[in-house]
Amino acid sequence: MDSLIKTIEDLSLNAWPSHQIELYDGWILRFSYFYTHRTNSVEQIGPSTIPVPEKITYCEEVYRHWGTPCIFKISPLLDPSFDQLLERDGYVIEHITNVMTMNLSDLTRSSEEAAVAISSFIPPRWIDSLFALKGTTNVMHRMVVPSMYRAIPKETVCASISDESGQIIATGLGIYDREYIGVYAIHVHPSYRHRHYASSICRAILREGIHLGASKAYLQVVNGNEAAIRLYESLGFSYFYTYWFRTKKLI
Repeated sequence: MDSLIKTIEDLSLNAWPSHQIELYDGWILRFSYFYTHRTNSVEQIGPSTIPVPEKITYCEEVYRHWGTPCIFKISPLLDPSFDQLLERDGYVIEHITNVMTMNLSDLTRSSEEAAVAISSFIPPRWIDSLFALKGTTNVMHRMVVPSMYRAIPKETVCASISDESGQIIATGLGIYDREYIGVYAIHVHPSYRHRHYASSICRAILREGIHLGASKAYLQVVNGNEAAIRLYESLGFSYFYTYWFRTKKLI
């Protein structure tokens, strides 16, 4: 099981690059002006040679310089003692996330699918529409995030649904890596929900993943988002593992 978790963790790092990174003794420090926890946190990708408490102090100093919280991603691959060490040091749990996977041979068609536009690249218009759907107004985020999407090193499946005027009102992004298609950025305008738009986009991405050569799929969903979890289960996804973030605000 650990090897499969490691594979998904590697795929997710490839799928969502940070604005900047720093490698530090088997840890990767990610910086994105706190756009998301994933792209603004420390992940362990190799063994340590420096004492862990010393490394934590170093990370805190670096993130303090960036003016953002110091965040560590905690996955099942880590020794539980590391999570306990952070807890004793005042780090709190935020953003618990479930990883779900499926075999694409289980994908079925639905009679209630909307028309989905698919592109092999991510146009600026799609990113601007995603910002609008997420309510992203932070000036720095709007400056650096487009470059993060352009930095994705794998094949992408950019999906959207537009209204009668041509305005994008639903988005999704697939990222093909090895035998997996990852499903990301599923957002639907509140006025257009309950019309099967999210499921239509997911199905379109998964089918395009099969066309590219994928046999499996994965996605990440915030723990407690029951509506999204039910949607993904209806598509054939099932729970695989959970990760979370330990966060400490720095003075």
